[in-house]
Amino acid sequence: MLEICYLVASVTFILGLKMMGNPKTARRGNLIAAAGMTLAIAGTIFLWVKTDHDKNPVPDFHVASIIYILIFAAIVLGSVIGWLTAKRVKMTAMPELVSVFNGMGGACAALIGLMEFHHNIGNTGATLAIIGGMIIGSVSFSGSIIAFLKLNGTMSKPLRLPSYNIINTIILAGMLIFAGYVIASGTDSVMLLYALFAVSLFYGVMFVIPIGGADMPVVISLLNSFTGLAAAFGGFLYDNKVMLTGGILVGSAGTLLTIVMCKAMNRSLSSVIFGAFGGETAGAASSTQKGSIKDISISDAAVLMNYSKKVIIVPGYGLAVAQAQHVIHELELLLESRGVSVKYAIHPVAGRMPGHMNVLLAESNVDYGKLAEMEEINPEFASTDVVLVVGANDVVNPAAKTDPSSPIYGMPILDVENAEHIIVNKRSMNAGYAGIENQLFYDPKTSMLFGDAKEALTKVLNELKAM
Repeated sequence: MLEICYLVASVTFILGLKMMGNPKTARRGNLIAAAGMTLAIAGTIFLWVKTDHDKNPVPDFHVASIIYILIFAAIVLGSVIGWLTAKRVKMTAMPELVSVFNGMGGACAALIGLMEFHHNIGNTGATLAIIGGMIIGSVSFSGSIIAFLKLNGTMSKPLRLPSYNIINTIILAGMLIFAGYVIASGTDSVMLLYALFAVSLFYGVMFVIPIGGADMPVVISLLNSFTGLAAAFGGFLYDNKVMLTGGILVGSAGTLLTIVMCKAMNRSLSSVIFGAFGGETAGAASSTQKGSIKDISISDAAVLMNYSKKVIIVPGYGLAVAQAQHVIHELELLLESRGVSVKYAIHPVAGRMPGHMNVLLAESNVDYGKLAEMEEINPEFASTDVVLVVGANDVVNPAAKTDPSSPIYGMPILDVENAEHIIVNKRSMNAGYAGIENQLFYDPKTSMLFGDAKEALTKVLNELKAM
């Protein structure tokens, strides 16, 4: 029965992951995978524990009862905390929440290693799985916490030590040699175990702390793959098929997503990890001015869009900050009711995490068919009357194609500069998350609509309604 439960759960994981590849089925896929996880947990508690008791009878039923009470108390407490946190989180804080949840998965893998190490002394295979899971889980945990601090602005600038690449390489090599000694020696030393745990946590901090803000989506994906790998080690340790399957799926999906994100930025993973993009070099480039800008009034913006045939909206992090997704959806519907074709251009690294803009727009019930990926939408900008850029910056910066000295040079961007008119809504002229000046703002076809996205778009919407 337990093997059947694990098989069904594994199938739901794969099916759910497949369905998450399409926005129309993503919600249902998430629920199916969650149902499979519930089945796996229930089977482990009621079937695996019972079998284990048959093989190794517990003489004191009272002790077993306390264990069950603790298990269910932990499940209830964790479920309540997780549900309330996810329910109350703002869309702007979603990337931080993902980082924290991912970090908790790494912490669980690390704790499994700490608890199980002494039970498997002399078993080299089990010790290898334990130490591997503990190291990777610890790196994922501490790295995710640093990513969280970077995403919420607490640690706004990357910290770059002199020759930090060499320092990190030395720490990594020392950690691996230390781990090899612990495994080969068969030691039962608590001091050595916790020293390795501390070094792993420290390396996680050192691994993420120099990486700039613009690379945080890639870092989140990479750390997610680490957590999956750590969980897979736990599956090997316990000979637990569903834990192994889940870990492999998370690890492989995170790795593939990391590769996709790097490809979208036209950068190698090594340059993300060792290049600290969005750090000092980018900051130095942010002071370069490329010309003059021009403003546009609310009424002029409304008139321009009202008499257009085709409008493309480019959402960015500023849209999430202002919680303007509902207003922009209403604006889209009003324009369409007047015969204007409206689409959304989605860049793979727009926002603070992969798929951030897709989730944001789905929250306001935007038709999934109107969300166009970069490769699909780029040829259409040349035939577009108006592009409305809301809070996006680096993903529409022409410097990626025209300025070889720019840190984002070579990164594929949305070709908004090819449109007939460009309206950019921003709070101010501050540089984007990468700290780079945007040349698009100085394009003669670009007009700046300054102000909070929700307030500005609401005024444009009211102006349109009055026409």
